[in-house]
Amino acid sequence: MAEPLSNAGPLLSVEEVHKRFALPHGLMRRLAGKPPQAVNALNGVNLQIRRGETVGIVGESGCGKSTLARCLVRLLEPDNGRVRFEGQDVGELKGAARRAFNRRVQMIFQDPYSSLNPRMTVRQILSEALSVHRMRPAAQIPERIAELLELVRLPQDAADRYPHEFSGGQRQRIGIARALAVEPDVLVADELVSALDVSVQAQVVNLLLQLQEKLSLTVVFVAHDLRLVRHIAHRVAVMYLGKIIEIGPTDRLFSQPRHPYTRALLDAAPELDPARRGGQAATRGELPSPVNLPAGCLFSTRCPHAFERCFKERPLLSPRGPEHRASCHLEHFGLPEAAA
Repeated sequence: MAEPLSNAGPLLSVEEVHKRFALPHGLMRRLAGKPPQAVNALNGVNLQIRRGETVGIVGESGCGKSTLARCLVRLLEPDNGRVRFEGQDVGELKGAARRAFNRRVQMIFQDPYSSLNPRMTVRQILSEALSVHRMRPAAQIPERIAELLELVRLPQDAADRYPHEFSGGQRQRIGIARALAVEPDVLVADELVSALDVSVQAQVVNLLLQLQEKLSLTVVFVAHDLRLVRHIAHRVAVMYLGKIIEIGPTDRLFSQPRHPYTRALLDAAPELDPARRGGQAATRGELPSPVNLPAGCLFSTRCPHAFERCFKERPLLSPRGPEHRASCHLEHFGLPEAAA
């Protein structure tokens, strides 16, 4: 895996982003004079992504991963906070600048069965992307389609077939080709392989790695499978209840987690070596409702290490080593001497 450009400023940054989704204001709540409720999907997310790196975003279902991914590509607009691309607030982009951003930051969706138009051939799908963004003169579009199919390792006769004629893995390759057609700088992959068979997942992930190196792509890889993230990411951000609670270099985060929730995710992940399987429960209780967030640390209601301060004060994302940050009041959590 190629190393990112660590000395450059962030290509894409997220600053205190919040996103809420209003719930229906039911009759009983209206009669009782209660205010409308909302799901707190993102609760002050901060993230910086450097050019050329892959950042993995992990967490349980409902933690806000996909909402964050959609905010990055402006499919959703934050309620508060900013998303910046090359230092510019993308929420302020209009006209040609907005179209340029849409071209340079592309998303690959989770479900290859529903993200492709079933009434269009692969040629039509790719031609549409090339034409709308004026990537090639009309005469050069057939040649570019052939290049894209070769890039994602699909046969040339795939161009005149419909999506239903392909397997799930092949459809995801078509989705990748469609995103690459507009020559983006950033790919946001939302659960790229979760809908695919295990035997196909590695092929698609390896293809993405090769494309990243060949095309100098920056990748945001959203997933719940920690094994895949460990294989593909330079850095990993762990989300819980709409907030990043730990972020750091992949090897360091996996070998020395600094937050109890990260440790819980690692302990819950399937382990091939029986000697390395944990024998204790990683967490306790159920995930709190995102409608009514816990006071203090968001993880306090499930953390086996929680103490009085955890229930009152929300911890900051503080340094725990080179480029490694965690939001936990247990300053030495995860250190070898603390675990001994």
